Amino acid sequence: MRFALLQMTSGIDPAANAARLTSAIDDAARAGAAMVFTPEMSGLLDRDRERAAASICAEGDDRVLAAVSDAAAAAGIWVHLGSLAVRREDGRLANRGFVIDDQGAIRARYDKMHLFDVDLPSGERWRESASYAAGEEACVVATPVGLLGPSICYDLRFPALYQALSQAGATVLSVPAAFTRPTGAAHWHTLLRARAIENAAFVVAAAQTGEHDDGRATFGHSLVVDPWGEVVLDIGEEAGLGIVEIDPDVVAVARGRIPVLLHRRAITAVSR
Repeated sequence: MRFALLQMTSGIDPAANAARLTSAIDDAARAGAAMVFTPEMSGLLDRDRERAAASICAEGDDRVLAAVSDAAAAAGIWVHLGSLAVRREDGRLANRGFVIDDQGAIRARYDKMHLFDVDLPSGERWRESASYAAGEEACVVATPVGLLGPSICYDLRFPALYQALSQAGATVLSVPAAFTRPTGAAHWHTLLRARAIENAAFVVAAAQTGEHDDGRATFGHSLVVDPWGEVVLDIGEEAGLGIVEIDPDVVAVARGRIPVLLHRRAITAVSR
């Protein structure tokens, strides 16, 4: 099974980001990929809330989503659009990922459940909850690469989500992200490999990279990790498209060797 990961340096202009996405979708299809994965906030990466607000709209009015759906249909390829900022019916924002089929139809949506509210030793301060509402539901969707369990960025630090996805049948876990450089250097590879090993599943993580228009810097290193924890693909720090081939049967092999899904137990801790 062949698929693609797009590593991006998304900026503050949705039209420019849409052009990069549609070009990559066409390139991935020409390379024989059945599906392409894109990073978190593929359509707009802007921490200036007032400026970003002018470009954030309801899902049905989002021109990046429409362009990606049209490109998927034209190229005959599935797309996991890692996430877009969209305005919900209640007026709040959602960090929402989309699984789009080769006819351009949306097969699944996932709103980021864990919001990034931290103060980093580097002096960076992030308050995602100041703008975004947390998602309430995880999902699994059938795709050409297998049963896919979507997540987004900071979700990576919460293994219970991935246990729920693998228990629901997911054999591929997707982690589109915009990791900062300090946290990326410290934890990115380790956490992705851990989620793959714990769930005996492939992990696919398309990432943002480089210096962005809004002043932030992201880590890159889009990864594919196999169910045994081996890194199959590491794109490094340059923006671009990576192509990878996997054997879906190795999930069953890994789960047969160490049947972690069968051995899981519900655990409650008590204070003594």
